[in-house]
Amino acid sequence: MLDLIDRLTRAHGPSGREDDVRRLIAAELGSHVEGTRTDALGNLIAWKGGDGPRVMLAAHMDEIGFMVTHVDDKGFLRYAVVGGMDHVGLPGQRVAFPEGRVGVIGAEPVDEPKDLKHEKLFIDPGTDAGIAVGDVAVFHRPLEQAGHRLIGKALDDRLGCAVLVEVARRLASTPNRVFFVFTVQEEVGLTATGALTATYGLQPAWGVAVDVTDTGDTPKARPPMEVALGKGPAVKVMDQSLICHPRVRRALEEAAVAAEVPFQREICEGGTDAGAIAVTREGVPAGVVSLPTRYLHGPSEMADLRDIEGAVALLLAFLGKPLPES
Repeated sequence: MLDLIDRLTRAHGPSGREDDVRRLIAAELGSHVEGTRTDALGNLIAWKGGDGPRVMLAAHMDEIGFMVTHVDDKGFLRYAVVGGMDHVGLPGQRVAFPEGRVGVIGAEPVDEPKDLKHEKLFIDPGTDAGIAVGDVAVFHRPLEQAGHRLIGKALDDRLGCAVLVEVARRLASTPNRVFFVFTVQEEVGLTATGALTATYGLQPAWGVAVDVTDTGDTPKARPPMEVALGKGPAVKVMDQSLICHPRVRRALEEAAVAAEVPFQREICEGGTDAGAIAVTREGVPAGVVSLPTRYLHGPSEMADLRDIEGAVALLLAFLGKPLPES
């Protein structure tokens, strides 16, 4: 699973440009699923299982990035952020465009650190690399391992993608009809675009997003959270987009107990694909399995392999028994 995560995080896949990630996941699923298809927006949908209720598992393929908005006469690039991103700590970071072209984030001189905003930053591609307005760069960092901990870029949400691939591989049989949906454009806009359209087409009876969540285990973390690395996956209770359906949350927690997987409960800011799943058509009972991750939306996100493996075991137990239609 570590090798899969490494290859997923190295793939170039900002919002709206998920092709490389999609091709990699489709190849990894292979014969482990009954079939795959790509819909009009670029969501990758795979399926397997029995003829029971439709269960949609969703993880988003896209990552945050930097879209070029202007190229000056010396080749320096101005950008707009693709997804939520703090400017703090950006100067000096490396970014990569498609085909491996690498640049560095530079900064204009400022009188006070508080004046260093995105508008004062630029990308230095080093040479005339033929980069044009509309091209998108992402953080350029390798995946590192420190004991049980993983450190790298795009763990949000390539970890969720890896969990879904691994569940598809290990799921020998299930009475439910399971759809593994790898969504596009979760990081941008007011709704999780890919999850919204995929749910509309699939009409599932159950929806579960697998995504990362922040933690409260760093010094003086704000806002305070109970979630910590290494204490198991988290079952979401509420975020800014959704109060998770009690039936789904209860089933996920019961599955964790049955699989003897330690789990945490999560209440946080932000949102996931589950917010879009829940309000599609007449509504879909939805919940979230969250992967605790520090330093979100930065070049060095940190997660724990034990939590990721726990999420796989939890979902296998969740899918292993018949789920009711309503």
